[in-house]
Amino acid sequence: MKNRLLILVAVVSIASLSSCKMLGKNKKGKNLPNDGQLHGVAPASHWSLPKPPGMVYIPPGTFHMGPSDEDVNYAYTARNKQVSISGFWMDATEITNNEYRQFTYWVRDSIAAKQMGYIKQGADGNEYIDWKKAATIKWGDKATLEKIDAMIVTPDNRIFGKKELDPSKIVYHSEIFDYKEAAKRENASVPRSKFIVKKDIMVYPDSLSWVRDFSYSYNEPMAKKYFSHPAFGNYPLVGVTWKQATAFCEWRTHYLNSFLESKKRSAESDFRLPTEAQWEYAARGGRSQAQFPWGGPYLRNRKGCLLANFKPGRGNYPEDGGFYTVRADAYWPNDFGLYNMAGNVSEWTSSLYYEGGYNFQHDMNPDIRWNAKDTDPPRMKRKVVRGGSWKDVGYFLQTSTRNYEYQDTSKCYIGFRCVIDLPPSPKGKK
Repeated sequence: MKNRLLILVAVVSIASLSSCKMLGKNKKGKNLPNDGQLHGVAPASHWSLPKPPGMVYIPPGTFHMGPSDEDVNYAYTARNKQVSISGFWMDATEITNNEYRQFTYWVRDSIAAKQMGYIKQGADGNEYIDWKKAATIKWGDKATLEKIDAMIVTPDNRIFGKKELDPSKIVYHSEIFDYKEAAKRENASVPRSKFIVKKDIMVYPDSLSWVRDFSYSYNEPMAKKYFSHPAFGNYPLVGVTWKQATAFCEWRTHYLNSFLESKKRSAESDFRLPTEAQWEYAARGGRSQAQFPWGGPYLRNRKGCLLANFKPGRGNYPEDGGFYTVRADAYWPNDFGLYNMAGNVSEWTSSLYYEGGYNFQHDMNPDIRWNAKDTDPPRMKRKVVRGGSWKDVGYFLQTSTRNYEYQDTSKCYIGFRCVIDLPPSPKGKK
């Protein structure tokens, strides 16, 4: 009897192991048993959950969106309203010059590689950049300059005959799918191609905004060196339009997913600009009724030190430690670990600026978007800008203060940071 029991236990164990092994393969969509039963097929063979470098997780929560104090302007553009936000990842700092330079170099190299014939045939029949050859491009070499002559400024635009890249030729080709428009019931039978938006966007930041934004003010040194000099590498990027910021997010998405797909791993969510509600929720750092990201109603701490980079008093610009911008990781972060959610540079959001938008937005991930065309009136091209900047007074640093700028306009005091919708990392893992 004892032997029969041992044999029975052994048979059950072997059956269990076989079952586990079979189910393991089924999860990858391989070797499904032909038994007429439902087993399920995973969309990809491998998946991992990496922590995006330089980003922090913003947990889901509920807060009161809108003024935490009296609306001193009596503008009534931000009525107090309770909303709930799902979790997401956000850049701990604004996108820096060094980070954006990676984007401009990628676009520059891809255009040059195409002109030099560094392309290869993909398995799907399409042509792709041969990045191994593109990495060997010797910038400044006479032979290289001759091959990419179309990217060089014309002779009449050269200073002392120096051959330089033409910023207007550094163009990123953007292709996005308009989910909002496609989701409308009346568009259920409309071909997919009608919702694909294709644009060519110049990516080089507008350095002349440092001069243009301030009349009768000497800011030429910033125009010449802010984006190009290594001393400003970790300073926040400025001089980009809303369109350029969204193009950067699109490229960052493709850059990541191309790598993941090359390793036969599942593609991740899209990088994008935060919605206005996401930005305010993140800026508050879990302090629902706080006036500023650090929690208190004052712009100085107990020792009298200023807590952000802005325009103190009547214009004592250097009092806070920076005349113009400061490093993107300057000052103390808020409770979520986000730096400079008030001051330094204002930040683009994905939301359309509409004065009465708070009155009809949903209380779950509120958002108002409009993919404005070039032919749309200026009013439809206004995008919400948040956070205040180095040239603003303290009022604009409040977490609830709304402002706007036109999507095709660049300013020397507006930058951005990205968000991505990913689950939180498992406990104990980076």
